[in-house]
Amino acid sequence: MEPYQAFWIKLALTGLSASVAETCTYPIDVVKTRLQLQGQQPSRQQPLKVGRSLNALKVATQVIHREGVKGMYSGLTPAIVRHIFYSGTRITTYEYLRSSWQRTASRSMQEAASEFSSSSSSGENLEVAEGTGTKAYIAPAASVKNKASSLPSDVGLLPKLLMGLTAGAVGQLVAVPADLVKVRFQADCRAVASGFIQQHRYKGMVHALQNIVSQEGWSGLWKGGIPAVQRAALVNLGELATYDQAKQAILSSGYLPDGVAVHAASSCVSGFVATVLSTPADVIKTRLMSQDMKQPMYRGAMDCLLQSVRREGILSLYKGFFPTWLRLGPWQLVFWLSYERSRMVAGLESF
Repeated sequence: MEPYQAFWIKLALTGLSASVAETCTYPIDVVKTRLQLQGQQPSRQQPLKVGRSLNALKVATQVIHREGVKGMYSGLTPAIVRHIFYSGTRITTYEYLRSSWQRTASRSMQEAASEFSSSSSSGENLEVAEGTGTKAYIAPAASVKNKASSLPSDVGLLPKLLMGLTAGAVGQLVAVPADLVKVRFQADCRAVASGFIQQHRYKGMVHALQNIVSQEGWSGLWKGGIPAVQRAALVNLGELATYDQAKQAILSSGYLPDGVAVHAASSCVSGFVATVLSTPADVIKTRLMSQDMKQPMYRGAMDCLLQSVRREGILSLYKGFFPTWLRLGPWQLVFWLSYERSRMVAGLESF
């Protein structure tokens, strides 16, 4: 298979697997967003309605009671569109960076073997006499060169973390507009149900994009983009690098073959690490994206951070932690199982 063909197949399989995972776990994302918006003042002009904070189960019950089951899927279309761009970009970027690293490392090993070859006696076995009469054996240079070209160049944890960070940032930068629309759809449903606004601002995804551009300019499509990119970078630092490292560690142990059990275990580990790292940035991103730009509550990411901590305490940055974790775990499980299996069916190597 040609490299460009493999690239487009991977891109398509990533989008398909991400769409399946997003659809299966989207109601948890709705609950998480509602939890993150709890305690937030609707706007500078409207007073904060102080009330008892609800847990995830009560929020889900409230959404279904007020908006019906369809309320749990509000904003699903932009969420899927976002993941087609986001996951497609981040997965292929990470794999490209990893392959480039391996090719560079392999080339360096071959160059070292070539230098060894030129300094040896035409590739013959050499024996070096020691003072005690013992002879040390040096392998043929040709053998060293062959081994250098055949050995896989394992990527260390630190390079994987940097690759995950980069891939997540690039992927989210592309997907911010769709993420913005998704968050606003979810926030509108909450605002209508709570009586803050009378009707939804947007009729659909296309109308939302047109409305945002006309009222806020093209830059408005990237509102909240900085914390969104930061959050995605942290998620993928924890998700892609941890999944890759955990999978490699399990396979290296020899206890399990490459299969469903390995993918499931790696997904659970990476989901928890990604949630711990990304939740504060996710809370800030959600609040910035959901605010009404005619009466903005925050001037930027730092202002949102400071106001949230001052009014609600430091733990406000971890609102929605458990729904986020409960979503990331199943999301990654569904995604990686679907993606790894579809790659196998398409004749591609495992991720």
